Amino acid sequence: MLDLELLRSFVSVVEAGGFTRASERVHRTQSTVSQQIKRLEEDVGQVLLHRDGKDVRPTEAGERLLSYARRLLALAEEARDVLREPDGGAVRLGIPEDFAAYRLAKLLGAFARSHPNLRLDVRADQSKNLARDLERGELDLALFKREAGGKDAIAVWPEEVHWVTSKSHPVDVNLPSVPLIGFPLGCLYRAGAIHALESAGRAWHMSYMSSSLAGIQAAVAAGMGLSILSEMSIQSDHRVLTAKDGFAPINKTEVALMAAPNASSATLRLADRLAEFCEDVQAKAA
Repeated sequence: MLDLELLRSFVSVVEAGGFTRASERVHRTQSTVSQQIKRLEEDVGQVLLHRDGKDVRPTEAGERLLSYARRLLALAEEARDVLREPDGGAVRLGIPEDFAAYRLAKLLGAFARSHPNLRLDVRADQSKNLARDLERGELDLALFKREAGGKDAIAVWPEEVHWVTSKSHPVDVNLPSVPLIGFPLGCLYRAGAIHALESAGRAWHMSYMSSSLAGIQAAVAAGMGLSILSEMSIQSDHRVLTAKDGFAPINKTEVALMAAPNASSATLRLADRLAEFCEDVQAKAA
């Protein structure tokens, strides 16, 4: 049976890139961590790390063990959470609607099933509202969009956003006034679209406004106007506009994951799952 303490030291060495930094993370001496890795390699009968001076990286066997080690450690932490808090408590999560409409629902469903004593309260809303409510203490965890370059997040990911029109009924991009489709006032995309048009000296008007992502997607497909959508929200009946069409990219945005200062262990566990999801989305988009 694999020793969780040995696995924890192994994961720390890989993530920290060396024994010195890993020893600080697991609160052990460097020699102790080195001995733990040696014991783990003896247990599995494989060399797990390439050691090149201060640089350390996993071998092929180490790469294979790494994902299992992380899953075993996460499962052990979940078991401790359940026993430590038998009533489960609650996690209040805020997410943007395009994430709610994407594969995130499956992730949240799986997390809820793996924590039967935990109440998961999820709210999809505009990013400005999610950031505000997290600051007010009305949310425990929030995934929201913001202008690039923000700080104090658990993790951030750059976001690809595009101008879109209908593939079947494209809007004339040379109209005197550009018809816009978007969320209500306060939406980051809407503000970016208006700023881009006004900076280019273009007139505009709101042709369709909705708080529903599905409504905005349908209005674009029907040719009611132009909109700005994240890459994951663009559908097969949409066409992406480029600088050649006269619509250069807008200011860069990012997706930020933030937790309340007093976040529970269950909240942080969910944050880890969300971070893995976002990393996966980024990898597939690359």
